[in-house]
Amino acid sequence: MARRAAIIGGGVIGGGWAARFALMGWDVRVFDPDPEAARKIGEVMAGAARALPMLYEVPMPAQGAISFHATVAEAVEGAAYIQESVPERLDLKQKVYAEIQSSASESAVLASSTSGFKPSELQEGAARPGQIMVAHPFNPVYLLPLVELVPGPGGAPETVDAARKILTEIGMFPLHVRAEIDAHIADRFLEAVWREALWLVKDGIATTEEIDNAIRYGFGLRWAQMGLFETYRVAGGEAGMRHFMAQFGPALQWPWTKLMDVPEFTDDLVDLIAGQSDAQSGHLSIRQLERLRDDNLVAILRALKGQEAGAGKLIRDHDAMMRVPLQEAVPLVTVRRIVPVDWTDVNGHMNEGRYGQVFSDASEELMTHVGADRAYIDAGNSYFTAETNVKYLAETLAGEAFFVETKVLLGEGKKLRLWHEMKRAEDGEVLATCDQFLLHVSLDTRRSCPPLDHVRAQVERLARMHAEA
Repeated sequence: MARRAAIIGGGVIGGGWAARFALMGWDVRVFDPDPEAARKIGEVMAGAARALPMLYEVPMPAQGAISFHATVAEAVEGAAYIQESVPERLDLKQKVYAEIQSSASESAVLASSTSGFKPSELQEGAARPGQIMVAHPFNPVYLLPLVELVPGPGGAPETVDAARKILTEIGMFPLHVRAEIDAHIADRFLEAVWREALWLVKDGIATTEEIDNAIRYGFGLRWAQMGLFETYRVAGGEAGMRHFMAQFGPALQWPWTKLMDVPEFTDDLVDLIAGQSDAQSGHLSIRQLERLRDDNLVAILRALKGQEAGAGKLIRDHDAMMRVPLQEAVPLVTVRRIVPVDWTDVNGHMNEGRYGQVFSDASEELMTHVGADRAYIDAGNSYFTAETNVKYLAETLAGEAFFVETKVLLGEGKKLRLWHEMKRAEDGEVLATCDQFLLHVSLDTRRSCPPLDHVRAQVERLARMHAEA
């Protein structure tokens, strides 16, 4: 039975939480008085269901159900995790916590998406203050893994541990903020950059687009993989961080920024910034911008995943956590996944080179199934592909779900021949086929040789099963 999460407040952030939990197999109960909540969360869910599975090489869990409820009490019934994402008004949040705690389990995690309030402020007057903590995410919640977990001075350790475990299981990175502080950690950086950007626009030095270009073509790319301090350590050259600080430290005394000054939000300034923003991207709808953002994030995160760097390593580890052994069947289903956006070409369909990767992944899964796994390879044994014949039968588009069925046509001595069929999950249409011939090889001599007995026995067993089917 799926575990249950409750989302109180279904705006942009609450909708993102609902999508993340549902796509990770949780049933989600939502309370939001907005009559449009179901439509809005449905649209967020559609975008999330397209994008999040693209990050993974394995099937997603069976999707949980999202339901909408008329009261807070109904929404939190039976929930192991409760996320509050109502507007940033302290009195409203405290009122909501009173409603939640009158109905929710005492063992449930009760977390707030607040970007500004401290846990001690949220906990004031609560029946169980130690149950309430901050779990501050970043938009889109269903793709960006960071969540600032701030228990505050009254946080119950067992509730903090439960929150950390649940957030990790749904693919997020809970950053434990040990001391509560206004705006936590990440938003303090964002606030500083936002203040400086407002002054640059107000003083006529840069437009909104020029500022965005400075970020996305420069330090934004470095920050995505290395953060701030590691970036500056590299900038220090062989002498490292100490040299960097000695060289650039004096610049902190120069009047480069207006960090503590805030320009007044006059109508003229608002009109200036809004007008520039409209000129920059007003030709695209919000949904189009969200899809562009999500596709770019998927491509960047998958690149980081390939290098096991930054958030990419987190996704790679989560991928391994969700991986399950192959189920014995004829044929074997060796791959189930979604076509990621970085596999497509200018025509919008999957690049022919990626079919080779799909069938390679299928044979790798079969290898692991028969015992020719990583340890077997590390011991100096492997199968090498000697020949493939791939036929492309139908278009495959980004976001489409597919699976691969694999048969062992020949398993005899050092020879292995596999037949793969890649099929669309929706209707079973065959998209491509691959006839693959492999030879077992010693990695020491780089010459063909018989497999070890336990692998040979498994290959021969599968060949007999598949021949008889």
